[in-house]
Amino acid sequence: MEKVQGEMEMDRWERSEEISDAEKRVIQETWSRVYTNCEDVGVSILIRFFVNFPSAKQYFSQFKHMEDPLEMERSLQLRKHARRVMGAVNNVVENVNDMDKVSTILALVGKSHALKHKVEPVYFKILTGVMLEVIAEEYANDFTPEVQRAWTKLKNLIYSHVTATYKEVGWAQ
Repeated sequence: MEKVQGEMEMDRWERSEEISDAEKRVIQETWSRVYTNCEDVGVSILIRFFVNFPSAKQYFSQFKHMEDPLEMERSLQLRKHARRVMGAVNNVVENVNDMDKVSTILALVGKSHALKHKVEPVYFKILTGVMLEVIAEEYANDFTPEVQRAWTKLKNLIYSHVTATYKEVGWAQ
């Protein structure tokens, strides 16, 4: 059964804590290991996202009817989107020391998903949560509590910036 968290959770998620310099280094160090397998990790993230939250597939005409994880894994369109998602996260991580650039990157992502793709913003919260789950499992030795806290701050930062852009463009639910 698919579960999407409610509006009360939204306020807590929209506030992001500042990421310290040490946490930024931790994020970049762990990401460098993850990004060496970006396509496979990205595909794992998207498959879990679509299996656990099948309503998210409605935004993808190329693979919205796929139910079988193996079929999803073989889908060239899904692989292409996985590379795009991982590339966007890579842009954020590479520029985490320049919050103005991060804001610009996430504003572009937010605008395209709000205006062009019409994706409900809650899916960013869900996807970033799934991303952390998959990375924590696949890189368990690297994902200490300290690393988890740093990545949780980055996840919240991504969501808060994207939802702020949704509000700026007048997103109405």
